[in-house]
Amino acid sequence: MVEGNAKQLASLDMHIPVIYAGNTALRNIVKELFGKTGQDVLIAPNVFPDVDVLNVDPVRKLIQEAFSHHIIHAPGMEKLATITSRPVMPTPGAVLKAAEMFAEALGDVLVLDVGGATTDVHSVSDGSAEWADKLVDPEPHAKRTVEGDLGVYVNAANILELSTDERWKQRSEDVQAMPATEAQREMTRWLCARAVESGVRRHAGTISDLYTPTGRRQIVRGKDLSAVRWVVGTGGALTRVPGGEEILRTVCTGPAKYLFPKPEAKIVLDRQYLFSAMGTIADRYPDAVRRTFENWVKGAAV
Repeated sequence: MVEGNAKQLASLDMHIPVIYAGNTALRNIVKELFGKTGQDVLIAPNVFPDVDVLNVDPVRKLIQEAFSHHIIHAPGMEKLATITSRPVMPTPGAVLKAAEMFAEALGDVLVLDVGGATTDVHSVSDGSAEWADKLVDPEPHAKRTVEGDLGVYVNAANILELSTDERWKQRSEDVQAMPATEAQREMTRWLCARAVESGVRRHAGTISDLYTPTGRRQIVRGKDLSAVRWVVGTGGALTRVPGGEEILRTVCTGPAKYLFPKPEAKIVLDRQYLFSAMGTIADRYPDAVRRTFENWVKGAAV
């Protein structure tokens, strides 16, 4: 299957980075297939090197390097490259890095960034001991999911389509990039709440029953968020629309089948856009970033 997929990809005239992070025995075959078509392939250590072992950090770093190398061709990026000698980091990557530093300083965290086009969900947690032996597949300590169909403006139509509430579906004229009226703000808040609800459900683990010859047992698929101590909202929608804290609080009171944070988790709104900023300097000033988060939550937590 790997060889067949590599042949298909190598035959496409894509001129974009391709990363292979699979079976080490097939590395040379994959490199040869891409080499025949004149395309480069970047090789990372196997992301699944052994049973129940997940090794995502090396491939993440390689993705970051590929991004930094190719992003300079985007409009305006060549000028930015002359200003700084540091790697250019995409916002989702910076937020995830900041979330890791936050967790080191203050404990397990869930970070939500709802935008006009996407909803990014970041979590840093190993889960709780209660569910550890019920996990079907390993999950990374730091996980990010980007929901490309959930946004409060560009992709608002997708959220409306997912809803069964006809009252909101009939109010599409209130969808605005910059809500100015009370009706528009009300719509943006509703869209934001639905994006958070759907985004976290896709990100979080679920509990289900498995029936075996020895009887019924519970299993967990996905990321266990039950040990999360902090839920953070960042980005424009959650931090600018009234009621952001209440929207995030619903994440801690979801259906029992989902491994959501517990009701006692603390809620914080990042109105200063600290996470995207802190993530870009975290590698260089880790202690300062951790102290910044420790001081920030003293007055921001709900």
